[in-house]
Amino acid sequence: MLPKIKILDEKNKMLHMVSKDITFPLDNKIKTALEDSLKYLEMSQIEKYSEKYHLRPGMGLALIQLGIPKRAFVVVDEVDEGKFEKYIIINPKIISHSEELIYVEEGEGCLSVNRPVDGVVARYARIKVEAQDLEGNVCTYRLREDLSVAFQHELDHLNGILFVDKIDKKDPFKGKDRMRAI
Repeated sequence: MLPKIKILDEKNKMLHMVSKDITFPLDNKIKTALEDSLKYLEMSQIEKYSEKYHLRPGMGLALIQLGIPKRAFVVVDEVDEGKFEKYIIINPKIISHSEELIYVEEGEGCLSVNRPVDGVVARYARIKVEAQDLEGNVCTYRLREDLSVAFQHELDHLNGILFVDKIDKKDPFKGKDRMRAI
């Protein structure tokens, strides 16, 4: 059954708010929102559900996209047909990153941006993120390529930034020659 979540559209000013740190223990509203987001993203990546429920496939969701201005997001990565790695990331910080920049060749997308957007968004090829899990334990993640992009995209949400804000309006492909496409 599809979780009942409402994803805010880019026109909603709340998406430009900076989210606040989360304190532990987690309250049930936050736990439920994180679990529902994981299930929603997984279903969006499984063709029979995405067709049945008319879902755009998504890889990540930040709580702010659900109208909850707290520093947490989830990422669901399909590593094999029907096999998913799921990440619940609370109070994240990038603690190091590569010099190399990459961009998503077919363009980034966002479940809050319901229109096609051309342009490149510079992202670090590799990042190291420190965050907390559901119990408040500190975890470190080393991410590269697609996961690095997904984490940076969701981290931007926590800081009130949409990927479209990072695209140069006059020259959407500016700097593309200094980055590697993935």
